[in-house]
Amino acid sequence: MPKKGGKIADVVKETQAQCKRPRLDAAGSPSVLSFESPDSLFRSLISPIGEEEFFRDYWEQKPLLVQRNDVLVAAYYQSLFQLSHLKELCSQGLYYGRDVNVCRCVNGKKKVLNKEGRVNYMQLKKDFDQKKATIQFHQPQRFKEELWKIQEKLECYFGSLVGSNVYITPQGSQGLPPHYDDVEVFILQLEGEKHWRLYKPTVPLAREYNVEPEERIGSPTHEFILKPGDLLYFPRGTIHQADTPHGISYSTHVTISTYQNNSWGDFLLDAIPGLVFDAAKEDVALRTSIPRQLLMQVNTADCTKKLSSLLRRLADSLENSRELRSSDMKKDFIMHRLPPCLGCDSDPLTPGGKLPKIDSKIRLQFRDHAIITVEPDQENADEIRREMVYVYHSLKNRRETHMMGTEDDTASEDGLAQQTHGLRFPLSYLDALKQIWSSSTVNVKELNLTSDAEKENLALSLWTECLIEVL
Repeated sequence: MPKKGGKIADVVKETQAQCKRPRLDAAGSPSVLSFESPDSLFRSLISPIGEEEFFRDYWEQKPLLVQRNDVLVAAYYQSLFQLSHLKELCSQGLYYGRDVNVCRCVNGKKKVLNKEGRVNYMQLKKDFDQKKATIQFHQPQRFKEELWKIQEKLECYFGSLVGSNVYITPQGSQGLPPHYDDVEVFILQLEGEKHWRLYKPTVPLAREYNVEPEERIGSPTHEFILKPGDLLYFPRGTIHQADTPHGISYSTHVTISTYQNNSWGDFLLDAIPGLVFDAAKEDVALRTSIPRQLLMQVNTADCTKKLSSLLRRLADSLENSRELRSSDMKKDFIMHRLPPCLGCDSDPLTPGGKLPKIDSKIRLQFRDHAIITVEPDQENADEIRREMVYVYHSLKNRRETHMMGTEDDTASEDGLAQQTHGLRFPLSYLDALKQIWSSSTVNVKELNLTSDAEKENLALSLWTECLIEVL
């Protein structure tokens, strides 16, 4: 086992945290989270820490530990996922690698103990009991409705994909070596207890996962025990390791993670191509040729001054532009995020109620699940590059494929290939769409379009995708 030691610092502890009287959901487990809105969900998740305090003092800066000692919170957390749930889940057809990893930290390295093919519960339990292996369950929100509800609301709150993994570790064992991640991490302790050690980042706000050797990380900056109902947050890049203490039969926690590849650098990579294309229409300097044989040269240092000058011109044009486009990041988020949680037994969303007419009053539905982008026309790529308005939404996304990758072979294997759902309009529809998005209600006849036929067409198109309701 790695050497122990350290102090508790910069960590908020809260005992006997007061919670609102819980309601009982359909499964009979007490809910201590508020699902009224994305904001209320996040506030109840980090309670009693305030939202403003969290983002001022902790977000991307340092860890936060909330120790609650509250039986209602502990009971609710335990209902999210338990060791006893594995037997039933295995019967649904889980596979090693895709759904479950079995591993153990041995001499500072991760040892993977996966078998081939489909997971057999008896074999899984045998590895857990006899080999002291950790069971890592990938993306449990695909199977657990309460986690679906939580993560869908958090995706609305952050505007970023939110994944999760469950870790079940037997006593006296550790699943993973010291490492850091490229995501913001929220850990909910569900069953048993887990001994945690956190260390100063070697790469603050890291952009990739990495294992760190014990001799490089030094002494822990934080050391504590998580118990059921406790919450831990730490920023990406925070080096960490955790083990289940002796005397505790096993520990179960869920790691909820977000903000992977969601930095200003990522946004610039996404936005600059469109910015350059637009600026080049107006600025002849961006349309002049690069030097002869530049692409054949090994050393291109001579062109850095020219590039610096062009970037400054680009920055000046950015200050004068009305909008900054981010089509690919927006589409990636909306295409891969969770659909609204309407319940496992709910029918797929279909248009309902009255058809929108010219004299109808309409209201946008599922605002957090739809985006508007302006892009080159995808259906006429060979013609003159003209821009169109696209409305993408996640109402028809598949919960079963959430955060499971986008490889074609994986998707086609289960017949669950992802696709982008949405609508395509002429650029002249943009103002009318913004009108609908920015208003609580709007009359169809007052939409910023030339003809009544266009107004009805826009309303009907949105209605068929369940994006508006007629009042």
